[in-house]
Amino acid sequence: MPLLEIDNLSVWYGPVQALRGITLRVDEGEVVALIGSNGAGKSTTLRTISGLLKPKSGNVRFDGQPIAGRAPHAISRMGIVQVPEGRGIFDNLTVEENLALGSYVARKSALIKQSRDHALGLFPILAQRLKQPSGTLSGGEQQMLALARALIARPRLLLLDEPSLGLAPRIVQNIFRVLAEINREGTTILLVEQNARLALRLAHRAYVLEIGRIQSHGPSRELAASDAIARAYLGTSLHDPPEKTATTD
Repeated sequence: MPLLEIDNLSVWYGPVQALRGITLRVDEGEVVALIGSNGAGKSTTLRTISGLLKPKSGNVRFDGQPIAGRAPHAISRMGIVQVPEGRGIFDNLTVEENLALGSYVARKSALIKQSRDHALGLFPILAQRLKQPSGTLSGGEQQMLALARALIARPRLLLLDEPSLGLAPRIVQNIFRVLAEINREGTTILLVEQNARLALRLAHRAYVLEIGRIQSHGPSRELAASDAIARAYLGTSLHDPPEKTATTD
């Protein structure tokens, strides 16, 4: 059953059209990946869903309700939480204070504690850093903090924008392990990810974006097997040896 439905969505940045009538869906319980080259419109799609951008035309429905044009705080209260590219943590606040921001949309203190304990269980290193200023964390720890904060909000739909960007391979593996775990627990995920191999390995289905249009979509295994799509829209073959990831951790 569709949890998120996007129908013929067009978004502009001033005179520049970023999305050109895209249509996609995310079923409840799925991981769906958006892949494509830089500038294809992937982040724009997430920002429009979360209310940071207003569409020129088209519809966005969450759990059957139209949400296009609603305020971001109203959308987050419905159960959509975004982890932005660059993590979006507050460097001058402690880890504990950043985590507390994740409880903004929660109403029951018992659920807040339960969610916080669960998030710290997924990322135990954060429990050792609670009093530490978040700006002093490593890049990998900051990404863990951004994810933990989002999970405390108990999202029905988690929007992830480039969670592996700039991180060492061992940190990336740990983060994607956690993403698989929270999906098994019931969290639906819409993932924008530069690493096509990782994205297609985690996702059930995927959409390939090209200059604001959906070029192709289908089960991840089928797209992963399509070398033509990888070379045309990702700039590499999925069968080539993986490039080394930056070593920030």
